Amino acid sequence: MRPTSRTSLLRLAAVTALVGLGLPVTATGSAADGDGDGARHRPCVSSPTPRGGRALDILKVAEQAKTEMGLKSVILRVTADGHEVLTAALGESMTGVPAQPDMHFRNGNIAISYLGTVLLQLVDEGVVGLDDPVSRWLPDLRDGDRITLRMLGDSTSGLVDYVTSPGFGETLYADPFKHWTPEELVGVSLEQDPWYEPGRSWSYSHANFVLLGAALEKITHTRLNELLQQKLLGPLGLTETTNSFTPDIPTPVLHAFTSDRGTYEDSTFWNPSWTTAPGAVQTTDICDLARSAAAIGSGELLSPASYQELLDPGTVGLGGATGKCSDKVCIPQTESTHYGMGVLVIGGWISQHPLFFGYSASQDYLPCERLSIAVSTTDGPSAPGGHSAHTIAQRIAATITPDHPIPDFG
Repeated sequence: MRPTSRTSLLRLAAVTALVGLGLPVTATGSAADGDGDGARHRPCVSSPTPRGGRALDILKVAEQAKTEMGLKSVILRVTADGHEVLTAALGESMTGVPAQPDMHFRNGNIAISYLGTVLLQLVDEGVVGLDDPVSRWLPDLRDGDRITLRMLGDSTSGLVDYVTSPGFGETLYADPFKHWTPEELVGVSLEQDPWYEPGRSWSYSHANFVLLGAALEKITHTRLNELLQQKLLGPLGLTETTNSFTPDIPTPVLHAFTSDRGTYEDSTFWNPSWTTAPGAVQTTDICDLARSAAAIGSGELLSPASYQELLDPGTVGLGGATGKCSDKVCIPQTESTHYGMGVLVIGGWISQHPLFFGYSASQDYLPCERLSIAVSTTDGPSAPGGHSAHTIAQRIAATITPDHPIPDFG
C-alpha cells in the first residue's frame, strides 16, 4: 500500500490547530477524547495554541518539515498515556480549503495491522491456530497445504508481491480508476514462481493480506468489513474509520495530489482496490489513527501470548533483521527492524506507514512510554515524495523522546 511512483512501486519489496504555512494554531477547543478507554467523546479538533513545552516543540517540528519537504498538508496527533499532547492541522486540503483534523484520508496498510490483530483474536478464542494450513479455507491456493495463517499474517509465505511484479505499476498508472478484484491481484503473484519455500524467509507481499482477508471471511462466515467492525473498530471506538467498496471518501475529505504521472493532479479518488483485501480498504481521521496506534501497539484486544505473537510471530532474524526477547515481550534491539503480525516492530516502536497516490501516513506506538504518534501528509507540487509522514514522526520522536528514536525501516 505504499507506491507513490513507478520507481517506488519497484522498490516496494521492503517492508503505511488550523494553520497555514508559518501561521499559529487556531484554538478551536480541546480534543481530549478518552483515548485510553476506546470511546470518542469529543470531536476531532485542533488543540489550543501551545505556549510552550512538548506541544510547541512538536508543532515547530511539523511546521519546519512541511516547509522543507514541500508538503501541501500535515495533520498530526500525539498522545501520552491516553491523553492529548497536541492535535494540529497545517496547510490546505485544496486551494483555499484549510486542512482540519477531522478530515478523512486513506489509511492503506494500517488496516493490515487490524487483520493481524483479528487473526490473533480468533487464536485467543480457540477458533483457529496460527499454524493451520490455509488450504482448509482456500483449497485452490497453490501450496495452500504448506502456507499457514501465520505465514500470511507475517508475510513469510514466499508469495511474490504483485505490486512489484513487472508491468503492474505501468498498468496501475495507465488507468488509476480501474477496479481490481482479489482474483486478478493474487493471479499476478501466482503467475510467478514463489520467492522461496513457505516460511523460510520474510518479504513483504500484498498478496498475503488479500488472501488473509479471504481466509478470515471463510473462517468466520462474515464479510471482512463487518468482521473488522465487530471485532476491532467497534470495540476500540474508531467511529471515523470505515471501509468502502468504491473510491468514495466520507466528508470532510483531505484531498491528495501527486505528480506520479508527470503532471501534478488530484489523486484523491483514484481507485485503491489494489491495496489490500476488499472490506479492509479504509479511510480514517487523525484522532482515530492515534487511538489505533495505542490500541494495536499495546495489544489492547489480545491476550499476553497473542500480543507477543503480534510483536514476533517468528520473524526476528528473517530478512536480515536481528533482535532479542525479554521474558515478557519480544522487542528488537534499537537498530533492528522486523515484521510482526501485520505490524512493523522498529526500534521498540510498533508501527505502520502507508504511502500511495499522494497520501502518506504514520502510526507509531512506544509501549514503554505509552506514547502514540499519528501523522498524515499530502504532497505539494515540489514534494519529492516518499514516506514524509514517517520522517515527521521520526523527528517528533527525536524531539520528545530522544532516548527512543524511530529508526529508518528500509
